[in-house]
Amino acid sequence: MKIFAIGQNYSEHIKELNSSTSVDPIVFMKPDSALLKNNKPFFIPDFSEELHYETELIVRFNRLGKNIDEKFSHRYYAEIGLGIDFTARDLQRKLKAEGKPWEISKAFDNSAVIGDFLPVSELGDVQNVPFRLDINGVTVQQGNSKDMIFPISKLVSYISRFFTIKIGDILFTGTPVGVGKVAIGDRLEGYIFDKKMFDFNVK
Repeated sequence: MKIFAIGQNYSEHIKELNSSTSVDPIVFMKPDSALLKNNKPFFIPDFSEELHYETELIVRFNRLGKNIDEKFSHRYYAEIGLGIDFTARDLQRKLKAEGKPWEISKAFDNSAVIGDFLPVSELGDVQNVPFRLDINGVTVQQGNSKDMIFPISKLVSYISRFFTIKIGDILFTGTPVGVGKVAIGDRLEGYIFDKKMFDFNVK
């Protein structure tokens, strides 16, 4: 399976990173060893002192596809879930400053948290889905898919120009404003609407 991820897909998040909007979606990938499922604990790696959460809506593909037209993108998935794209921000910042690829800051083991999924039929408009992250009972990040720069249909179409989408592949759709650092002992709970999608601890 493949894990696709989108960078900087919410304008307010771009501002908090002091970055600039891209003409096309920013795509990177994570290996299957990045998956962290079933509410297992996340262990902070020893190579980062600034490990950030990035809460994101995720799409799980259920059809094989290539060069998908935007208007047909909805046919290739039936579920939306919630996950976290963990980022070693200090390592990413260093690599960017040196003009080097920053894949290791995003694609390390257990950096792709996958929570539960909900049928699209229960969500209504996929471009109007609210979600949030609570840490230790306090809401630290909130978003809504209506604020995406590139909607899900565009992301699916764009990615399929370069990669064959296969059944079981995952797409992280980008994080809204409010990313921040996690610490040992934190409890992370993610919600779509008021439905809890994941609940795990940082160690």
